This record gives sequence, C-alpha cells and structure tokens, in this order.
Amino acid sequence: MKEFLKKIIPNIIFEQPGYFQRDRKRVLALKNKFKGERCFILGNGPSLNKADLSKLENEYSFAVNSIYYKTRENGYKPNFYVVEDKHVINDNLKEIDSYQSDYMFFPSNSKRRMTKSDNRFFINLDYSFYVSSSANYEKSQFSFDCENKVYCGQSVTMVNLQLAYYLGFTEVYLIGMDFSYAVPDSVIKNGNVWESTEDDPNHFHPNYFGVGKKWHDPKLDNVLQSYQLCKKVFEQDGRKIFNATNGGKLELFERVDYDRLFESKQS
Repeated sequence: MKEFLKKIIPNIIFEQPGYFQRDRKRVLALKNKFKGERCFILGNGPSLNKADLSKLENEYSFAVNSIYYKTRENGYKPNFYVVEDKHVINDNLKEIDSYQSDYMFFPSNSKRRMTKSDNRFFINLDYSFYVSSSANYEKSQFSFDCENKVYCGQSVTMVNLQLAYYLGFTEVYLIGMDFSYAVPDSVIKNGNVWESTEDDPNHFHPNYFGVGKKWHDPKLDNVLQSYQLCKKVFEQDGRKIFNATNGGKLELFERVDYDRLFESKQS
C-alpha cells in the first residue's frame, strides 16, 4: 500500500507522523536563503559561560534546547532555535513553546503539542540512528534535502549542521562545544535514557539537565563520528567548520579564537 501511494502521490513524506506537504514546502522555501554567510552554532557546555554572546548581536547563530536560561541571564537570542530530543520537549514544554526566535525548528511529531506560527518549522527527523533494530543504527547520515528529512546523529548539533548547510552558510563557528562529560554517580540509568537527581555539571546552567530531567548516554564516540561526516561534507563543497570554543576537548575542527573573529567588524 505504501509503495502504491508513493506512485500516485509521489510527494507525500511518510517517515514521521505529522509531516505534510505544506511543512515540506515551508522548509524548501528556506533553501540557500543565507548563501555565502557565516554563522555560529552554540553548544551547551560550561565553556559557553566564557563567551561574550553580545558579540553575536549582528551575526547569525543557532542555539538549542534550554538556551532560554542564557536569554534570561543576558538577553542573548539566537536567530535559529532547534530542538531534537523528545525528552527535552517533555521536560521543558512550557518554556520551549513560549520561546521566540526568528526561525524555530521542531520535530514534526511534536506539532500537536506546540503553538503554530509563521516562524515555526516542523521538520521530518529521521531517528533511525537511535533505533537498535535499524540498519542505520549508530550510522551517521547527512541530509542535502532537509525539506524531506533531517538525520539525527547523537547530538542536536548534527541537526544544526545539516540545517546550516541547507540554508547556505559557508563558514560555521562552533562555541560551547566542550566535548566532555562527567557522569555523577547519582544518575538513574534506564538503558540509554538517564535521569538526573542533582545539578547538571556538564552544561552552562545547573538546571539544564537538573533534578528530574532526562537525557541520553552522550556516547561521544558517536558524536565524533557525526562530526567527522559533517566536516567531510562541508569541505567537499568548499565550506568550513571551525571550533571557536574556549577550551574543551574537541580537536577535529580547526581552532580559531572567538574574540578575534569580530575584530575586523569593530575596526
């Protein structure tokens, strides 16, 4: 039946419930909208507290999940706001749904729970990376047609990098990517889903994955695999990903000094 429907209605997207042709068209309208521009993708490590985010006021930036803590702290707001993880949505639905950014990307299977508006885009996320029965389990993939699907890959940064590429950005600067985790002994583990029982030591705010919030085994080897694929894709197209994090352990990407990136604009 599925193959038959594909023949008579070829543009239907089947992968994720709630993803419809109108969603696809809205995402497609963004393709290469920012061609040739540079952008910043924020990680959520403690090193983010060392970065002067006011410098991003006239830059394009991506941020995720509980970045609203930074917004409350210093007024920073990203141009692009992305959430991938259903646990993050479940634990922070009110804050996420009330947050505002120029472009907001959510999984289409969360659509019924979220307020609809012109700046909100519901994307077809392929979660097969996390499904042990899938042939693509823990195998990184990169989407060149984000209007059809975007692949998950252990870190929401993987989603951001695919979107940044799709939107046309040619230089991407990562900040707050500490690429290290300290797992408290008090964490309650249920397979790959972990529940915190105390302040979060791994992110820029203690409540990020604080008491009662769920998160996943970080599996940094899988994160690195996804980053390696992104690096290859960008460089094959003459684009570049840089690491502008203050410290941290991510050495895959060429390091640059965050503050120096703005010197020419200030002079």
